[in-house]
Amino acid sequence: MRAIAGSPDQIQIMYGVGGERWLPELIVPWLPGHENSSPVRIGNAAYEQLQIDVFGEIGDAMLQTLKAGMAPSERGRALRPVVLEYLSKAWREPDEGIWEVRGGPRHFVHSKVMAWVAFDRAASSVAAEGPSEEAPRWREIANEIHGEVCERGFDRELNSFVQAYGSKRLDASLLLMPLVGFLPATDPRIQGTLRAIEDRLLIDGEFVLRYEAENAGDGLPAGEGAFLACSFWLVDNYVLQGRYAEARKLFDRLLSRCNDVGLLAEEFDPLTGRMLGNFPQAYSHVGLINSALNLSRQTGPAEERSKSQGPPP
Repeated sequence: MRAIAGSPDQIQIMYGVGGERWLPELIVPWLPGHENSSPVRIGNAAYEQLQIDVFGEIGDAMLQTLKAGMAPSERGRALRPVVLEYLSKAWREPDEGIWEVRGGPRHFVHSKVMAWVAFDRAASSVAAEGPSEEAPRWREIANEIHGEVCERGFDRELNSFVQAYGSKRLDASLLLMPLVGFLPATDPRIQGTLRAIEDRLLIDGEFVLRYEAENAGDGLPAGEGAFLACSFWLVDNYVLQGRYAEARKLFDRLLSRCNDVGLLAEEFDPLTGRMLGNFPQAYSHVGLINSALNLSRQTGPAEERSKSQGPPP
């Protein structure tokens, strides 16, 4: 993770399979890649990136384990204030975001939302453990982030949240806003965002692009398939909106894209009908499982996660 004053020295966005911290990225020019899909890379330069959203995932995971009846660990108790102290400053910084873009850091809305998740869940967790001086402070920061995102991350002309502050672009990660409880699915701003994503990122009523790729300035090669996890996020949004028939129809279509042993890749090419990218991809299967539970239970992961705490009044 890129160094920022006051950052915990031991936290990185990713590690090697053996726990390696140094993952330099090299291009291997003498290998053509699968079907000439060069360049072939070894390592991953994203290990040096700042991705603020991961702190929200950590905070949410800690709260969900608490809600499931697991006792908080001493290591978790010790880690939480260190991470939150760092994040109390870092959330104001631009970052590379969930998609690990290489076009320079920006104030990505999803990153800010997940910073809100980190403080929201921490305040809830600490309050659940008993009286504490920390909970009000974490709640105050969560409310500050919430207010800024609603002010700077929502475009009134588009009637939608946008990819980054000042941007006119849409991003599929905005579909996670109601899933993490930042705003309820019934909020007009969420409904407007959903309609905008359906209009501009949805292909053939099934495949959701990560973001608008034309002149994206993301520093990545042009052209990619639809990121399958994003389509499952759309299923979950339909569930929260009460659009169950549409959710089931979309889920069944996505399920039909699995191969003969039920596996999915990272992306899908709607033009050729072929899977693309990493295979098998955990992100796609996590999305599939969550959507399946959301459709089969009266209260699924989307409802459980979105009601962890919720936005300020």
